[in-house]
Amino acid sequence: MVDNSAPVAARKNEAAASIPTPAELIERARALIPAIRSRAVQCTAERRVPTETIREIEAAGLFRILQPKRWGGYEMEPNVFFEVQKLLSQGCMSTGWVFGVVGGHPYEIALFPHQAQVDVWGEDDTVLVSSSYQPVGKVERVEGGFKLSGHWGFSSGSEHCNWVLLGAMIPPLNAGDPPDMRTFLLPRSDYRIEDAWYTFGLQGTGSQDIVVEDAFVPEYRTHKSADGFFCTNPGQVENDGPLYRLPWAQVFLRLVSTSALGTTIAALDGATKIMESRISTNTGKASKADPLLQGAIARGYAEVDEMETVLTRNMDVLYGRSVAGEEVTMEERARFRYQSSTVARRCAEIVDALLPLLGGRAIYMHSPLIQPWLDLHAARQHVANDPGNGAADVIGTRSGQAPSFMFM
Repeated sequence: MVDNSAPVAARKNEAAASIPTPAELIERARALIPAIRSRAVQCTAERRVPTETIREIEAAGLFRILQPKRWGGYEMEPNVFFEVQKLLSQGCMSTGWVFGVVGGHPYEIALFPHQAQVDVWGEDDTVLVSSSYQPVGKVERVEGGFKLSGHWGFSSGSEHCNWVLLGAMIPPLNAGDPPDMRTFLLPRSDYRIEDAWYTFGLQGTGSQDIVVEDAFVPEYRTHKSADGFFCTNPGQVENDGPLYRLPWAQVFLRLVSTSALGTTIAALDGATKIMESRISTNTGKASKADPLLQGAIARGYAEVDEMETVLTRNMDVLYGRSVAGEEVTMEERARFRYQSSTVARRCAEIVDALLPLLGGRAIYMHSPLIQPWLDLHAARQHVANDPGNGAADVIGTRSGQAPSFMFM
């Protein structure tokens, strides 16, 4: 593609003049909740976020929060993004999930070499990108780059996107060399989407399969996992603000856990409304006087607040260290990763505890608890939402051991 980077400075100046404040973006997200909620059933039935919703999120500028200013983005602190994601998820967890994943990809694109950024944003800085980081691709080294083939699952929001990020392991040049895991960036013309997303929860994420057959990927359109871990990404040359000096995995982990907080708040709000009008057919007593139900709802709100407080603190620590030019310790990174990975499971347990206390009113598909309950149990299956994958590193790094896994 043609290098359209010359107008970047002009675009940056123009964009800077029109960048909304964090408070404005958060209020725009809050204002979208009713419309998103009104389409939640449609989203689930069609197994994809409605196009109208994607367009409204675009019009509100929410996909630009983590995008570099030099490419028309807002380059804001990550907690602004996660607050927006939480709010959208109160309307529909599938929508919040897709926003998190797709809206988080401008962050990783900013870490790629300059020419890759030009390829994606040079002609249209509103283009959307999906992903599947499973390292299942087959890679062959060729002049100037690689040939890539494979079949990936779980590419959330892929039907709305014109590019995709795909994981694969590159064969070592020499025996005994360390593995080289990379993310490959491909345009829509180089892959096809297969309709395979038939699930019990998060149906509306449209996390379809991606199939690639012998596509050429130039070297500059790959991103090394090691660079993301050590914060030595090529894109930091031009995107040199503190945002892009964060460990990439610490941002990604939150993209797939934060929506759980929003949908759990929606479930708790729904449980409260049922409680206010329900009369138990078993005891004949009003549920609003049931101390067990009151306790379960109160505990749920308190736990969500605790999780959000910790996660917000963690990201503030990461960003603050980046601003100060300080490193985050491996012990902190391991703990932050672990804390994020517990969110979906803890949120699922909150809703689990509510259902038996609300009787038959809670079991209908139109109940405000059922879709969040299904979505949360689907979300906990994501590899990044499994606390067991990071427990050993929490312990090991406390005694100075190197982490066993770089995804943190």
